[in-house]
Amino acid sequence: MQLKGKTALVTGGAQGIGKSIAVFLARSGADVAVSDINEALAAETAKEIAAMGVRAVAIGGNVADGASAQAMVDKAVLELGRLDILVNNAGITRDNLIMRMKEEEWDLVLDVNLKGAFNCTKAALKYMSKAKSGRIINIASIVGAMGNAGQANYVASKAGLIGLTKTIAREYSSRNITANAVAPGFIDTAMTQALPEKVREELMKQIPLGRLGSADDVAAAVRFLASDGAAYITGQVVHVNGGMYM
Repeated sequence: MQLKGKTALVTGGAQGIGKSIAVFLARSGADVAVSDINEALAAETAKEIAAMGVRAVAIGGNVADGASAQAMVDKAVLELGRLDILVNNAGITRDNLIMRMKEEEWDLVLDVNLKGAFNCTKAALKYMSKAKSGRIINIASIVGAMGNAGQANYVASKAGLIGLTKTIAREYSSRNITANAVAPGFIDTAMTQALPEKVREELMKQIPLGRLGSADDVAAAVRFLASDGAAYITGQVVHVNGGMYM
C-alpha cells in the first residue's frame, strides 16, 4: 500500500478521524494537504506530518461554499503539484428529534456533509480527469445505512453521500477514477468518550467484536482504498464497524 509520489487532500483533517487518515497516508509516503475550517489547527497537523519526511500543507476553508472548496483544491495542487487522492471527511452533527429539529440545523448539516463533498469532488475532478487517474474516498457512516433516532439530518447526509459515491464511480470510471465510501461504526473519539459509561457499555453489547473502533481502524481502510491494491474497487461502501451492521 505504498503511496510514494502520490498527493492527497483530506478535508476536516486537522483532528480526529481526519487527522488519523492524513497521518496514515503520509506514513505510506503520500504528500498531504490538510484542509480544515480551523486553519491554525490544520497547520499544527501539517507540521506533525512534515516531520515524517513528506511534504505537507495546511489549507483553511469552508467546504460548504463552492468557491472556497475550489480554492482549497487549487491551492493543494499549486503547493503539491498534483492531486491523486481526495478524502471527503469534513462533517458536523446537529442532533435533534425530527419534530424539534430546526430548519437551519437540517440545512447546515446537509451543506457541510453532503454539499461539501460535492463541492470538493467537483473541484478535484477537473484535475483528476485531465490526469486520467484518481481516488475519491468519502467518509460516510453506519447510520447512513441503518438510520438513527435523533439524527435525521446527519443520517440523510451520509445516506446521500453513499449515493453520490456510486454516481461518481459510474460517471468517472472511464477516466480511471475510482470512488468509494468508508462507513465507520461507533468510533472511540472525544464525542463517544463523553457518553456515560452505562451508555458506552450498551453500545459495545451491540458490537460483535466487543469494542468501539479507533480512528486508526478507519484510516487503515482509507489507506487501502487509496492504494494501487484497490484499483479494481469502485462504487463500494466499506463498513468499519466491528460487525454492528452487516
